[in-house]
Amino acid sequence: MTNDKTKKIQPAKEAVTEAPYEVIYFAKKHRISNEDARDIIEKHGANRKEADKAGRRISV
Repeated sequence: MTNDKTKKIQPAKEAVTEAPYEVIYFAKKHRISNEDARDIIEKHGANRKEADKAGRRISV
C-alpha cells in the first residue's frame, strides 16, 4: 500500500466538529437544563468553541 498524499480524506473528527451539538449531550456535558442548552446551540450554531464557553458560563 502506498502513501498517496494526493488523495485527501476528511477525518471523522473534522466532520463532527463542524456540526452543532445535540441538545441532550450538551446539557449533560455542562450540567445545565435542556432549555438552556437549546438556547446556546441556537445562538452559536456549529461554533462549538463558543458554545462550550457559553455552557461553562451558565454551569458555574
